[in-house]
Parts: sequence; structure tokens; C-alpha cells
Amino acid sequence: MDEWTERTPIVVFAGPGNNGGDALAVARMLAEQGYQVSVYLFNIHQQLSQDCATNKQRLIDGKRVKRFTEITQNFDPPKLDANTLVIDGLFGSGLNKPLAGGFASLVKYINQSPSQTVSIDIPSGLMTEDNTNNIRSHIIKADLTLTLQQKKLSMLLADNQRFIGRLKVLDIRLSQEYIKKTVSPYSMIEETDLHPRLLPRDDFAHKGSMGTALIIAGSYGMSGAAVLATRACLRAGVGKVIAHTPQRNYDIMQVSVPEAVLQMDQDDAYFSETVDTDNYDAVGIGPGLGQEENTAIAMIAQIRRTNCPMVIDADALNIIANHRAWMQQLPKGIIMTPHPGEFDRLEGGSCNGCYDRLFKARDLAERLQAYIILKGHYSALCLPDRQVIFNTTGNSGMATAGSGDVLTGIITGLLARGYKQADACMLGMYLHGLAGDLAAKELGKESLMASDIIRFLPEAFKRLND
Repeated sequence: MDEWTERTPIVVFAGPGNNGGDALAVARMLAEQGYQVSVYLFNIHQQLSQDCATNKQRLIDGKRVKRFTEITQNFDPPKLDANTLVIDGLFGSGLNKPLAGGFASLVKYINQSPSQTVSIDIPSGLMTEDNTNNIRSHIIKADLTLTLQQKKLSMLLADNQRFIGRLKVLDIRLSQEYIKKTVSPYSMIEETDLHPRLLPRDDFAHKGSMGTALIIAGSYGMSGAAVLATRACLRAGVGKVIAHTPQRNYDIMQVSVPEAVLQMDQDDAYFSETVDTDNYDAVGIGPGLGQEENTAIAMIAQIRRTNCPMVIDADALNIIANHRAWMQQLPKGIIMTPHPGEFDRLEGGSCNGCYDRLFKARDLAERLQAYIILKGHYSALCLPDRQVIFNTTGNSGMATAGSGDVLTGIITGLLARGYKQADACMLGMYLHGLAGDLAAKELGKESLMASDIIRFLPEAFKRLND
């Protein structure tokens, strides 16, 4: 009612289950408010759920809808034009197989029409978790999905967004106590989850007590990656950052990040030698590193030599993907931050959709006892115990070169600052997304650059500390 006036003709398609019952209730309430509502209830097997049957009787008793048709056999679909609003209440969260037959034909008919569609709880045909083997043409493409109480797993995956449209979560007052007690491998970070995890900053602290981080990044022509990762690491609250980079990056790094201590590689163009990590609290390696063979050899040697928490990203991940046997040499507790393409290469080939990729990331995190952040709109942190924590901050303006380098720097800084791996990952991806949201609010999404995320990182920290 907030978005469509009484002049909008409404066609409601209701299935035989509880989702159909909700659709019938919506139809009745809209009719009572003066909307012209036509209702089509599909009762092919002559078996309605109790809720659906109850709402059917209420609808009939109200005598307000323009048209009510209960379909038991043949169906002649109504005309759906650009002025018509379709309410999809065919199937809800209980669906466990692809739609077929007449329902699949109806879905195609609705999708091919110029009408706008609102889906109740979940677009009909979309399953709540695994849609790997679903038939995509048999899923409603909603313009707006009004989901009940909580988002479903499939709503967090990129390849399902074209079916969901705009998403609104409606609080229907389910028991919060029951929700908290329900065991699930999936959860979402909220700001209140992070407050108790924040480390206090001692008034008598000095740079030596706030941690020392090592960033190994950059190659000739890719010094920007080293700049971004190093600056982000400094902004994460660490006491000192040493940046190891090729000699040709000296002038750029000295001018761009004067707060960092530079450690120049023996090679002038790429990373070629390992670094003793005894005096470091955390290491981040990979941004802009390149994939020279000497770099690859030095990188795996560095991983074997490092005895403190470590983040690997970008070219470090690509090198491992090209030398997959090296994966067995990764130490327990390592943090990996791949985007979908990098993860697919790590897996040795393309994944069959986002759910398959997520499942494989869970498997890999468990097998390696690693922390894997699968980057995306809802970045997914896969823990060694197969738990998955989705991030809730961030926006499409962050889909720009260098954003991942910033995340690497932030997490490395948090590790050096004293955060455990899980907390550093959760806090890092939340702050990274929140800084991006603050930047987008002021600058807009189109013009957002990775350096803007670093610029707004202090404000993101302030928000969490307030």
C-alpha cells in the first residue's frame, strides 16, 4: 500500500500451502482497503493446508475481492499488463524440488509479462539454500521480495539476486529466544556482535606494544597495491608497519606512505627473497606481487618460514592455484581472502554456482584448518569448524580495483594489534564494508575508489567504538 495506489489492479496467485494462505490474507486486506483484486487459488490436488483453507473462507466471507477463481483442472491465465501488480504466493520456503508442469508454465508467463511482481517470503521456485540443480527459467523474477523474519541462505548468494529484486525483511514476531537457541552453521555479523570483541587501547601504550606488521606487496607497475595495503594496515591501529617491496617502488612508497618503514627487496622489479619474521606479529602477502617464477618460489618459502599469523591474498593465491601441491604446506590458522575467480582457480576449475563455491570453501577451510573469506556483497567467512559468518556491510561501489588490497591490510593490522584470527576476520570485513558504506554515502557509489575506503576507516572505527 506504500508503493501502489488503489488505482493499481492486483492479481494474486496463491498456492495450496501456507504461502498461498498468506497470499489470500493479503488479497483480503487489500480488497478491504479498496483495491481491485483478482485471486487465483491453485488447488489441483484438492488439498489445501489448514492456514490456506482458513484464509480462503475468510476471503469468500468478506465478499470484497473483484474475482475469486479456484483452479482444480484447466487454467486460463488473466491478462497481465504494465499497470498490473502481481502478488506471488504460489510456493514458499518449503519447496525442495524444481517447479514443473503447469506451475512452471505459469512462472514463465508471469516473468514474460510487463507486470511488476511482489513475492511473499521467497520467489516461487527458488529454494532456500541449494539451487545448484534448480531450473532457473522456472523461478519467479520478483521486483520486490517481502521475506518473513529472516533472510534465507539463497538470498545471500549473488547468482540468485535476479530473482529476488529488492529485498525487505518483515518482522512477524517469531520467538527471538527460539531463534537464538536454534543451531545453524550460518550466521550474520551485527554491530552488537563486535562490541565485546574490540580490544581496549591502553592509555600508556606505545608503538612497540601495539604490534608490528609486515606487508609483502607490489611489483614493478603494481606499487599501488603495496601503497593501499600498507596504508590500510596503518589505519587498522597497529603500532608499526614494515613494507617489503621491490626497489623500483622506493620513491612511490616513501612519498605515499611516509609512516611506513620500507624494506627493499634485492630485486628491483619483483619479490624474490624471504624475510625473517621473528620480530613481526602478523604478515600480509600477495597484493600486486606478480607471478614470476622467482616470486612464486620466494612466496612459498616465506609461508613456510613465517611463524606468526598470516594473510594471503591476490597473487599469492594465484601462485598457489598454479602450484596446487603447495596448498598442503599452508600452516593451520592461515587467512585467505579470495574473490570468486581466485577461489575457483584454487579449486582447480569453475564452481557450479555460488552455493557450490560456498560449500567448497567450507570444505577447504575445514581441510586446511584455515580461515577463508569468500569476498562478495555478503562476504562469507568460512571457519575451520565449517561455520559460516556472513558480513552485512558494504556496497557495489566497492567493486573497484584495490578494494581487496585494503581488506588485506586491515586484517593484517588487526592481527598484529592482537586480535585472534576469527575476530580479526569478522572485524576486518565489517569495518571494510562499513567504511565503504560511509564513503558511498558522501561520494556516491559510481566514483568510489579503494583509497576512499581507507579515508573513511577512522569514521568506521568511531562508529563501532561509540
